[in-house]
Amino acid sequence: MEKKKNKTPVSIDTAIRRWVTGQQKPFAFRQMTHELKIPRTEREAAYTVLEKLIAEKILVEKSGKFRLRAGSSYKEAVGKLIVASQGYGFVAVEGEPEDIFISQRALRGALHGDMVRISYSKNSARRVKRSEGEVEEIVERSSRPYIGVLQKIQQRAYVITENRNMPYDIKVPPQELYGAENGQKVAVRVFDWDARNREPVGRIIDVLGAPGENDTEMHAILAEFGLPYRFPEEVEREAENIPAKISKQDIAGRRDFRNITTFTIDPADAKDFDDALSFQKLKNGHYEVGVHIADVTHYVHPSSLIEKEAAERTTSVYLVDRTVSMLPEKLSNNLCSLRANEDKLCFSAVFELDGQAQIKNKWFGRTVIRSRHRFNYEEAQAVIETGKGTMAKELGILHNLSQLLRTARFAHGAVLFERPEPKIEVDENGRPLRVYFREPVESNFLIEEFMLLANRGVAEVIGRAAQSKTFVYRVHDEPNPEKLQVFRDFIKYFGYSIKQTKTPLEAARELNKLLVKVKNTPEGSVIENMALRSMARAHYTTDNIGHYGLAFEYYTHFTSPIRRYPDMMVHRLLAHYLANGVPADKAAYEDCCKYCSTREQAAAEAERASIKYKMVEFMLDREGKEFDGTVSGITEWGMYVEINENHIEGMISTRSLRDDYYVFDEKRYLLAGQHHGRQYKLGDAVRIKVKRANLEQKQLDFTLINGERKSS
Repeated sequence: MEKKKNKTPVSIDTAIRRWVTGQQKPFAFRQMTHELKIPRTEREAAYTVLEKLIAEKILVEKSGKFRLRAGSSYKEAVGKLIVASQGYGFVAVEGEPEDIFISQRALRGALHGDMVRISYSKNSARRVKRSEGEVEEIVERSSRPYIGVLQKIQQRAYVITENRNMPYDIKVPPQELYGAENGQKVAVRVFDWDARNREPVGRIIDVLGAPGENDTEMHAILAEFGLPYRFPEEVEREAENIPAKISKQDIAGRRDFRNITTFTIDPADAKDFDDALSFQKLKNGHYEVGVHIADVTHYVHPSSLIEKEAAERTTSVYLVDRTVSMLPEKLSNNLCSLRANEDKLCFSAVFELDGQAQIKNKWFGRTVIRSRHRFNYEEAQAVIETGKGTMAKELGILHNLSQLLRTARFAHGAVLFERPEPKIEVDENGRPLRVYFREPVESNFLIEEFMLLANRGVAEVIGRAAQSKTFVYRVHDEPNPEKLQVFRDFIKYFGYSIKQTKTPLEAARELNKLLVKVKNTPEGSVIENMALRSMARAHYTTDNIGHYGLAFEYYTHFTSPIRRYPDMMVHRLLAHYLANGVPADKAAYEDCCKYCSTREQAAAEAERASIKYKMVEFMLDREGKEFDGTVSGITEWGMYVEINENHIEGMISTRSLRDDYYVFDEKRYLLAGQHHGRQYKLGDAVRIKVKRANLEQKQLDFTLINGERKSS
């Protein structure tokens, strides 16, 4: 850089410039002068150098600290802060292969879930070389409450939080208690904390009840993720006033499928049935398959209270012991539910397929149907396997067509993620009786393929139109190359590899080969988890980029309007365009898409939390018992072990391993003993004892029996 003429001694100018360009964190003037040993007599001149560097746009000064301007090795970004129980945090930044680490000191009053602006750099002095940063500004406080138990101590009140992401108790002023009594479980929202105070300050927004009661705990999970657990009375009243009887006027103009073989296949415990299949063989030898979806928007109008509530919720939430519906029960379980032997109004996608499952014709529009039979998945599977029973011929043909569709989808590059679904059987009081995992079977695939066919068909008919039209797409971006490389490096330590590829199709095929190879191996679950982490997250948007995981150029969500608001938007847009409507407001729909994607993630987190809670509750009376398990995760603070017989996971802390001092080797994902050379790695078989089942933290603590691996 060319030096400008000034009164500052050249030696100081040069020294400061060299020192500053090597700084990767904000620094104070006093820190610089101390490290450079600048005498007091020359500190005014040194400050002049910093002012010059600011004028030259090399440095930025804020709150008495200086840092390199973005564009050097120092960068800025805005993202959501995730705080760990140990007090430090992480922020995911677009384009970075790993989350940015934020030390507890650098949080500067930011809390879990806050949107923050951070500055960060690659810290080459760290052993792991993880990007590290600090919070520069809290852009927006999280609106989600924290859950805890209220404790009153004389004139003071605190909420003792049970969230692992909140390492502080929350002070509640007397005027913000919301009528809560000592010992009650509550939801509290932080409204003030500038990190100079010892504790955050919050207000109680809901009293959930007595700790330990099933309803209290399930409501607590919903409240924690900002999800509702009751409908406003006025919404329920509006639903009750909707006429139940289908009139001739309702049916007028609809295509009538009531005389065509139609049925539903759903889980045995399902209460709402939003999709049905119809089947008939045509005179030309082809097959007509109708995918019939509950016509929710016939009953729910844009100006209604039900609509506003559905748009706020955006999704139904499926906890272990209950469903928190997007729509009131009269709609979700009655009017819109495609129950057997009842006339029902639908929005349908109808396909003419040949014997090789090639689409020869398709039609979209409103219909009226009458389901002849309700199958659960087990019943339909038995018919497929034996070729005997109700609608055996129809199910057999549909099964063959679905297998052809499925084979074609994977041939085009769909990614093979098929993980067993955790299921928990509970009694009438919500107490867990049994924990098991259910593998998908052919009857699941049959329904899945025809739902995918409908979703893709609807997206194509709008997306491929000559005139550009605003639409709601479900998209999934291609994997980030850097994350994919991290995954490649990870699997090497298990003896696996995937080739470097040039196209998304080749990459998907390589990944599928690996997933098939690792299935049912000790390390298989861990590798699948890491593969999922290398993938982008699917979301809703008006900008179509295709769906990488499904290998579809166009894809949307059309088939579940009872439980997903985006499907309602799709129904309205499809009807609008089929009636030759003009393109809808793109900006308004994009805002809705972003909100729906956020709510979808919150619902998924709540569902996982309820599963975790019930799994821990299931293990309460098993404290002190021993089990065989498999190491399923390794971190610097310990290792996670999955019990073989029920797949329930707990943690063995590094501190509890007394036979050696263990260090986390991040590159090889193992704990290495520093004195005796013993190692614990992913997939190792171990024997554990249940030390503690902590319901408040939804956490199981294990201890290792004999402090060593089982022999294989």
